[in-house]
Amino acid sequence: MSGPPFQPVNGNQGAVVAPHQLASEVGLEILRAGGNAVDATIATNAALAVVSAHSCGLGGDAFWLIWPGEGGPWPGSSRDPGPMPGGSVPAHEPHLPERLVGLNGSGRAGSLAKIERLRSEGHTTMPMWSPLSITVPGAVRSWGDAHERYASRSLGDLMAPAIALAEGFPASAGWIGAIERAVARFGTDGGWAQVFRPHGRSWREGETVRLAPLSATLRRLAGDGPGDFYEGAIAARQAAFLAEAGALITAPDLAAHASTWTRPIGSRYRDALATSHPPNSSGVIALLTLAILERFPPPDGEFDANWIHTAIEASRLALEDRERELADPDAMAPGALERLLDPSHAAELARRIDPRRSGIALPSTIPRGGGTVFLAAADRWGGLVSLLQSNWHGFGSGVVDPQTGIAYQDRGVSFSLDPSHPNALGPGKRTAHTLTPGMLFRDGRPWLAHGSMGGEVQPQIYVQVVSALVDRGVDVAAAVSAPRWGLQTASILEPPQRLLLESRFPEALVADLAARGHPIRLLEPYDAAVGYCHAIEVRRRRDSAIDSLAAATDPRSEGAPAVF
Repeated sequence: MSGPPFQPVNGNQGAVVAPHQLASEVGLEILRAGGNAVDATIATNAALAVVSAHSCGLGGDAFWLIWPGEGGPWPGSSRDPGPMPGGSVPAHEPHLPERLVGLNGSGRAGSLAKIERLRSEGHTTMPMWSPLSITVPGAVRSWGDAHERYASRSLGDLMAPAIALAEGFPASAGWIGAIERAVARFGTDGGWAQVFRPHGRSWREGETVRLAPLSATLRRLAGDGPGDFYEGAIAARQAAFLAEAGALITAPDLAAHASTWTRPIGSRYRDALATSHPPNSSGVIALLTLAILERFPPPDGEFDANWIHTAIEASRLALEDRERELADPDAMAPGALERLLDPSHAAELARRIDPRRSGIALPSTIPRGGGTVFLAAADRWGGLVSLLQSNWHGFGSGVVDPQTGIAYQDRGVSFSLDPSHPNALGPGKRTAHTLTPGMLFRDGRPWLAHGSMGGEVQPQIYVQVVSALVDRGVDVAAAVSAPRWGLQTASILEPPQRLLLESRFPEALVADLAARGHPIRLLEPYDAAVGYCHAIEVRRRRDSAIDSLAAATDPRSEGAPAVF
């Protein structure tokens, strides 16, 4: 019923997981050459910006969780920029390890992004696949900040594999499918087609893909550093191109953009500590869902209908809070984060779950899309990184500069045009994000780095993976390959309207959930609609020293774990 067995790949020196095998191999080679987990992460992410350009890239955003290693190529305190904002450890999680840090690499709305302007042009919601929804790309700045604080290898060394890939890599089935799906949105003319479908036809599997403009941009970043992307020659080209395309971003907006070092958030789940990135990430929604579920007995096996119903309903209630509350942290109501993480709030939501009936509304007919990658890296010195990077919908806005090869995200589509909403569009604001990186702890030490693509399904996948590991004690490969469900929403600001179920679930379970009122849509046995999840497990000896690393990539993806 669960499909073919998937086994984790084990090593004890280093591990990388990513949704494309070529990118994982890039990161592993950095580790083999003596680089640390941050070095490997930057190199892997840059490689994914090439071979998975439909899902991430220089025009997108990133969220990081970093556990610094000890010794080896990890820099000492002399390069540390100082304490995280908000003090040492949040009051709502006194057990959160102080060494764990977060990096918010999400971009902001441009200075021209005003509700009145959008309304005057006839928009009642933010337009999808539009230059109006482009926000400042934050990922490249985050690479630079992580590199400055933690990296041991030069940026040139880390960019070199991505530059080589951009000069030629074989088209995969996933690449071809993503391109052909995008044709229906973006057509066969214009910048997008010029860069990604230059022959006026489908790519052939194994055919060499060359992205010369992107290679040149990566080469310039390797030489001049990420600052050039925001204040140098690349920035000048971006500002001119975006203005011509009709985006709401100016040269000063690019120059003003900065990443934010953050204190992660955490919540106990059974004998583990689950952590994620604070708002504007959806990490708090995953933690809230786990806090609700902890008030119920653990599942009785993989296909416990009562447990799955409860988990679906817990996710639904947590998503309702996301719709009301999640936004740029500076725009959220005072105390909102603390309220969402308060155990009494989780207890109240748990009492609202009807064990016999679903609270999901009528099914939506609005099509969904997504473009996100998760990657993680672990090194021999104990360093661990969990990173999500995204251009949002496939190829983002569809606005692509043929001179630089940059495909711009459309994260601004998640803003509200209701001025009273915390997530309302406004100049310089970060929008509510689906990205939900995860790191799981036991006994004060990192146990697992995990995360997934999948839009609004990300916090739900987070919960399913954590429950499989903690409640059922499965290995990482079983956790990421297990049959998966997900609540589908019409948009980030609307409630769930459909339950997606992979067809590997038993017929009796599907019938049980349908009888409780869940509006079900059955998927393929391994379906990307419920995300790609990858994970690295850190296995320890009795003295807490690292014994081995177990890595697994999602069989729904083109990834393969890379370990040594």
